[in-house]
Amino acid sequence: MSIGVFIDKNHCPAEAEIQEAIGSRLPLWQELAGHVQGTYPVEQDFKFMYGKEYGWALRYRVKGQLLTSFYPVAGGFTAQVNLSPQDVETAETMGLGDNACRAIAQATPYPEGRWLFIPVQTPGDCEDVQKLLALRAAAKHMRKKTASSPA
Repeated sequence: MSIGVFIDKNHCPAEAEIQEAIGSRLPLWQELAGHVQGTYPVEQDFKFMYGKEYGWALRYRVKGQLLTSFYPVAGGFTAQVNLSPQDVETAETMGLGDNACRAIAQATPYPEGRWLFIPVQTPGDCEDVQKLLALRAAAKHMRKKTASSPA
């Protein structure tokens, strides 16, 4: 089974197709996308990721490094967050919800960390992804500079 619903490499889905697939969870997609765009200096693109097991995703990168990807699924979406082993240890103590905890537990551990695929089904899931992105961004120094931030 694939991570996303759009697995035909030769057909980049249109915005209307993406919205139709996500369905009633579109406000969560929009909220999380707005948070990412407003918090991090991201470049975004819609890209076919890693083959048919993953499919098309909205990808956000900071200075060429992946911050997160959103994979449309039938009736929602899945957020990908890659964490280092140290960040995984921290995430396990953050009191995250069931979907985030399950994603951590099910992710294959690699020496460089884990790829988490978190189904975003509730506002709480959205908040968990935001917390994990903040954790990743802090480790990689990916935050936007603000007027009050030191240069």
